[in-house]
Order: sequence, then structure tokens, then C-alpha cells
Amino acid sequence: MSLLDPAERSRVGGQNQSELLGAPAPAPRTLLEASWRDYVFGEVWTRSGLDRRSRFLISIASATCEGARLDVLDGYIRGALTLGELTLAELREAALHFAVYGGWSRAVGLDTAVTRVANALGLPPADYSPIRDEPWDPKQRLAEGDANFKAVMVMPAPPPVTPYFEGGILNFVFGEMWMRPGLDQRARRWVTLTCVADSGATTPIRSHTYAAMASGNATLPEMQEFVLHYGIHGSWPKASVMQATVLEMGKRVANGLPFE
Repeated sequence: MSLLDPAERSRVGGQNQSELLGAPAPAPRTLLEASWRDYVFGEVWTRSGLDRRSRFLISIASATCEGARLDVLDGYIRGALTLGELTLAELREAALHFAVYGGWSRAVGLDTAVTRVANALGLPPADYSPIRDEPWDPKQRLAEGDANFKAVMVMPAPPPVTPYFEGGILNFVFGEMWMRPGLDQRARRWVTLTCVADSGATTPIRSHTYAAMASGNATLPEMQEFVLHYGIHGSWPKASVMQATVLEMGKRVANGLPFE
């Protein structure tokens, strides 16, 4: 059996840390700082089970959820921009998407961090399409939200019988936000999954995990890898809930069973 060299892990980790965060990685001063280099960047980020763009989205969303230090969040944003994994416009869309699933109050922190990093990099402001720039028929928007819910979630839409379902889920979340062109659906999935994992809310965790695989946005192996990557910021206890759900919903999707 071949042995793995800890010095090589540290070398690779430091190199990845510098590249992924868009700045030279300082030498670790504490055991925790060494674990960032050796484990987070030396092992998890080097795994082949998930593409780098997805890992950036998961890291940015989970760091925001957990109220990470500014240098952690800024580092991920800077790395995503400098490596071309995400554009400034896409990060603005990600902040809006995060607002729905992580809360507008916390999304301010993400949007502000994007501004801070963009200014430091000297980037021009990103154009964005309005939420809606033409008058609309409320009944038509409800119908669009209903149809888009079915397409995104791969299950029947809830009836608009409460303000939450009518004014929130169908009107805005699926009638407008999920339909916006500024961020692809797979990218939106990772932000959504990270936020619902953080919430601990059983129904959203189960439904969005099922939908991610049933829609074809993510494979079961990718979802397994998501759980590991999410656990870095979200914690192993929260990730364990996601792991159990991925296993359960993976079986349902593989057997062609509907969500329940």
C-alpha cells in the first residue's frame, strides 16, 4: 500500500488555497489555519466529484449562512471572479437567489461582499435585468409560477390558498426569480440546497434534494460530494441530515418514484 506524504498535502493545499482565494496563502500560525490548508484546500477542493464552479457557489452560500469572517467570504468571491468561474453579474443573481432561501437580511452581507471585492478588483458595475419591467396580469403570473414550479421541482405546485403560497412561492419565487436568465438552474440548485441544509427545515430539505436529482441538475454522486463540501462550513451534524436525505431521495429518483 502506498503512503500519502503530509508534506505534499501541505504543498498542494497551500498552492490551491492561493489559487482559489486569489491571493497568496500565508503560512499557518495555528492548528486550525493548518487544517484549512491541509484538509479543506489540500483534500476536499481537490476531489474530482464536483466541478469548481459548483464548489465556489456552495462555499459562498454556506459561508454567508454561517456568518463567516469577511476574509473567508471575500476570498471565495475574489477567487471565483479571478478564475472566471463566476461573473460579477452571476454573483449579483446569486445574492438575490440566496435572499429567498437564506433571508434578505443575510443576503445583504453577501451582496455587500460582492461589491467590496468588485471594487477592490477595479471591476465595472454589472448590468442586470429588472425584476420585471412591464405591466403584468396577476393571474398570468400565478399560472407561470405554477408551471415553473412543476418544471423546477418535478412535483405538483401548491395551490395559492395562503399569502405564503400565493404572494411568495408562486408569484415571486417561481413566477419570477427561478425564471431569471442571469444564473443557470444548476447554479441556483447549489445555492438553494446550501440554504435549506442550513435551515434544518425538513420539507424544503427533502423536496429540494429530490428535485435536484429528478430534474437532472445533479447526479447522485454529485449530491454525495455536495454533502461533504457543505459540511466544511455548515458542520458535520447539519451535513449528516443532508446525507440521510440524499440517500433516501436518491433511491426514489432511481426507482422512478414521485416525491412524497
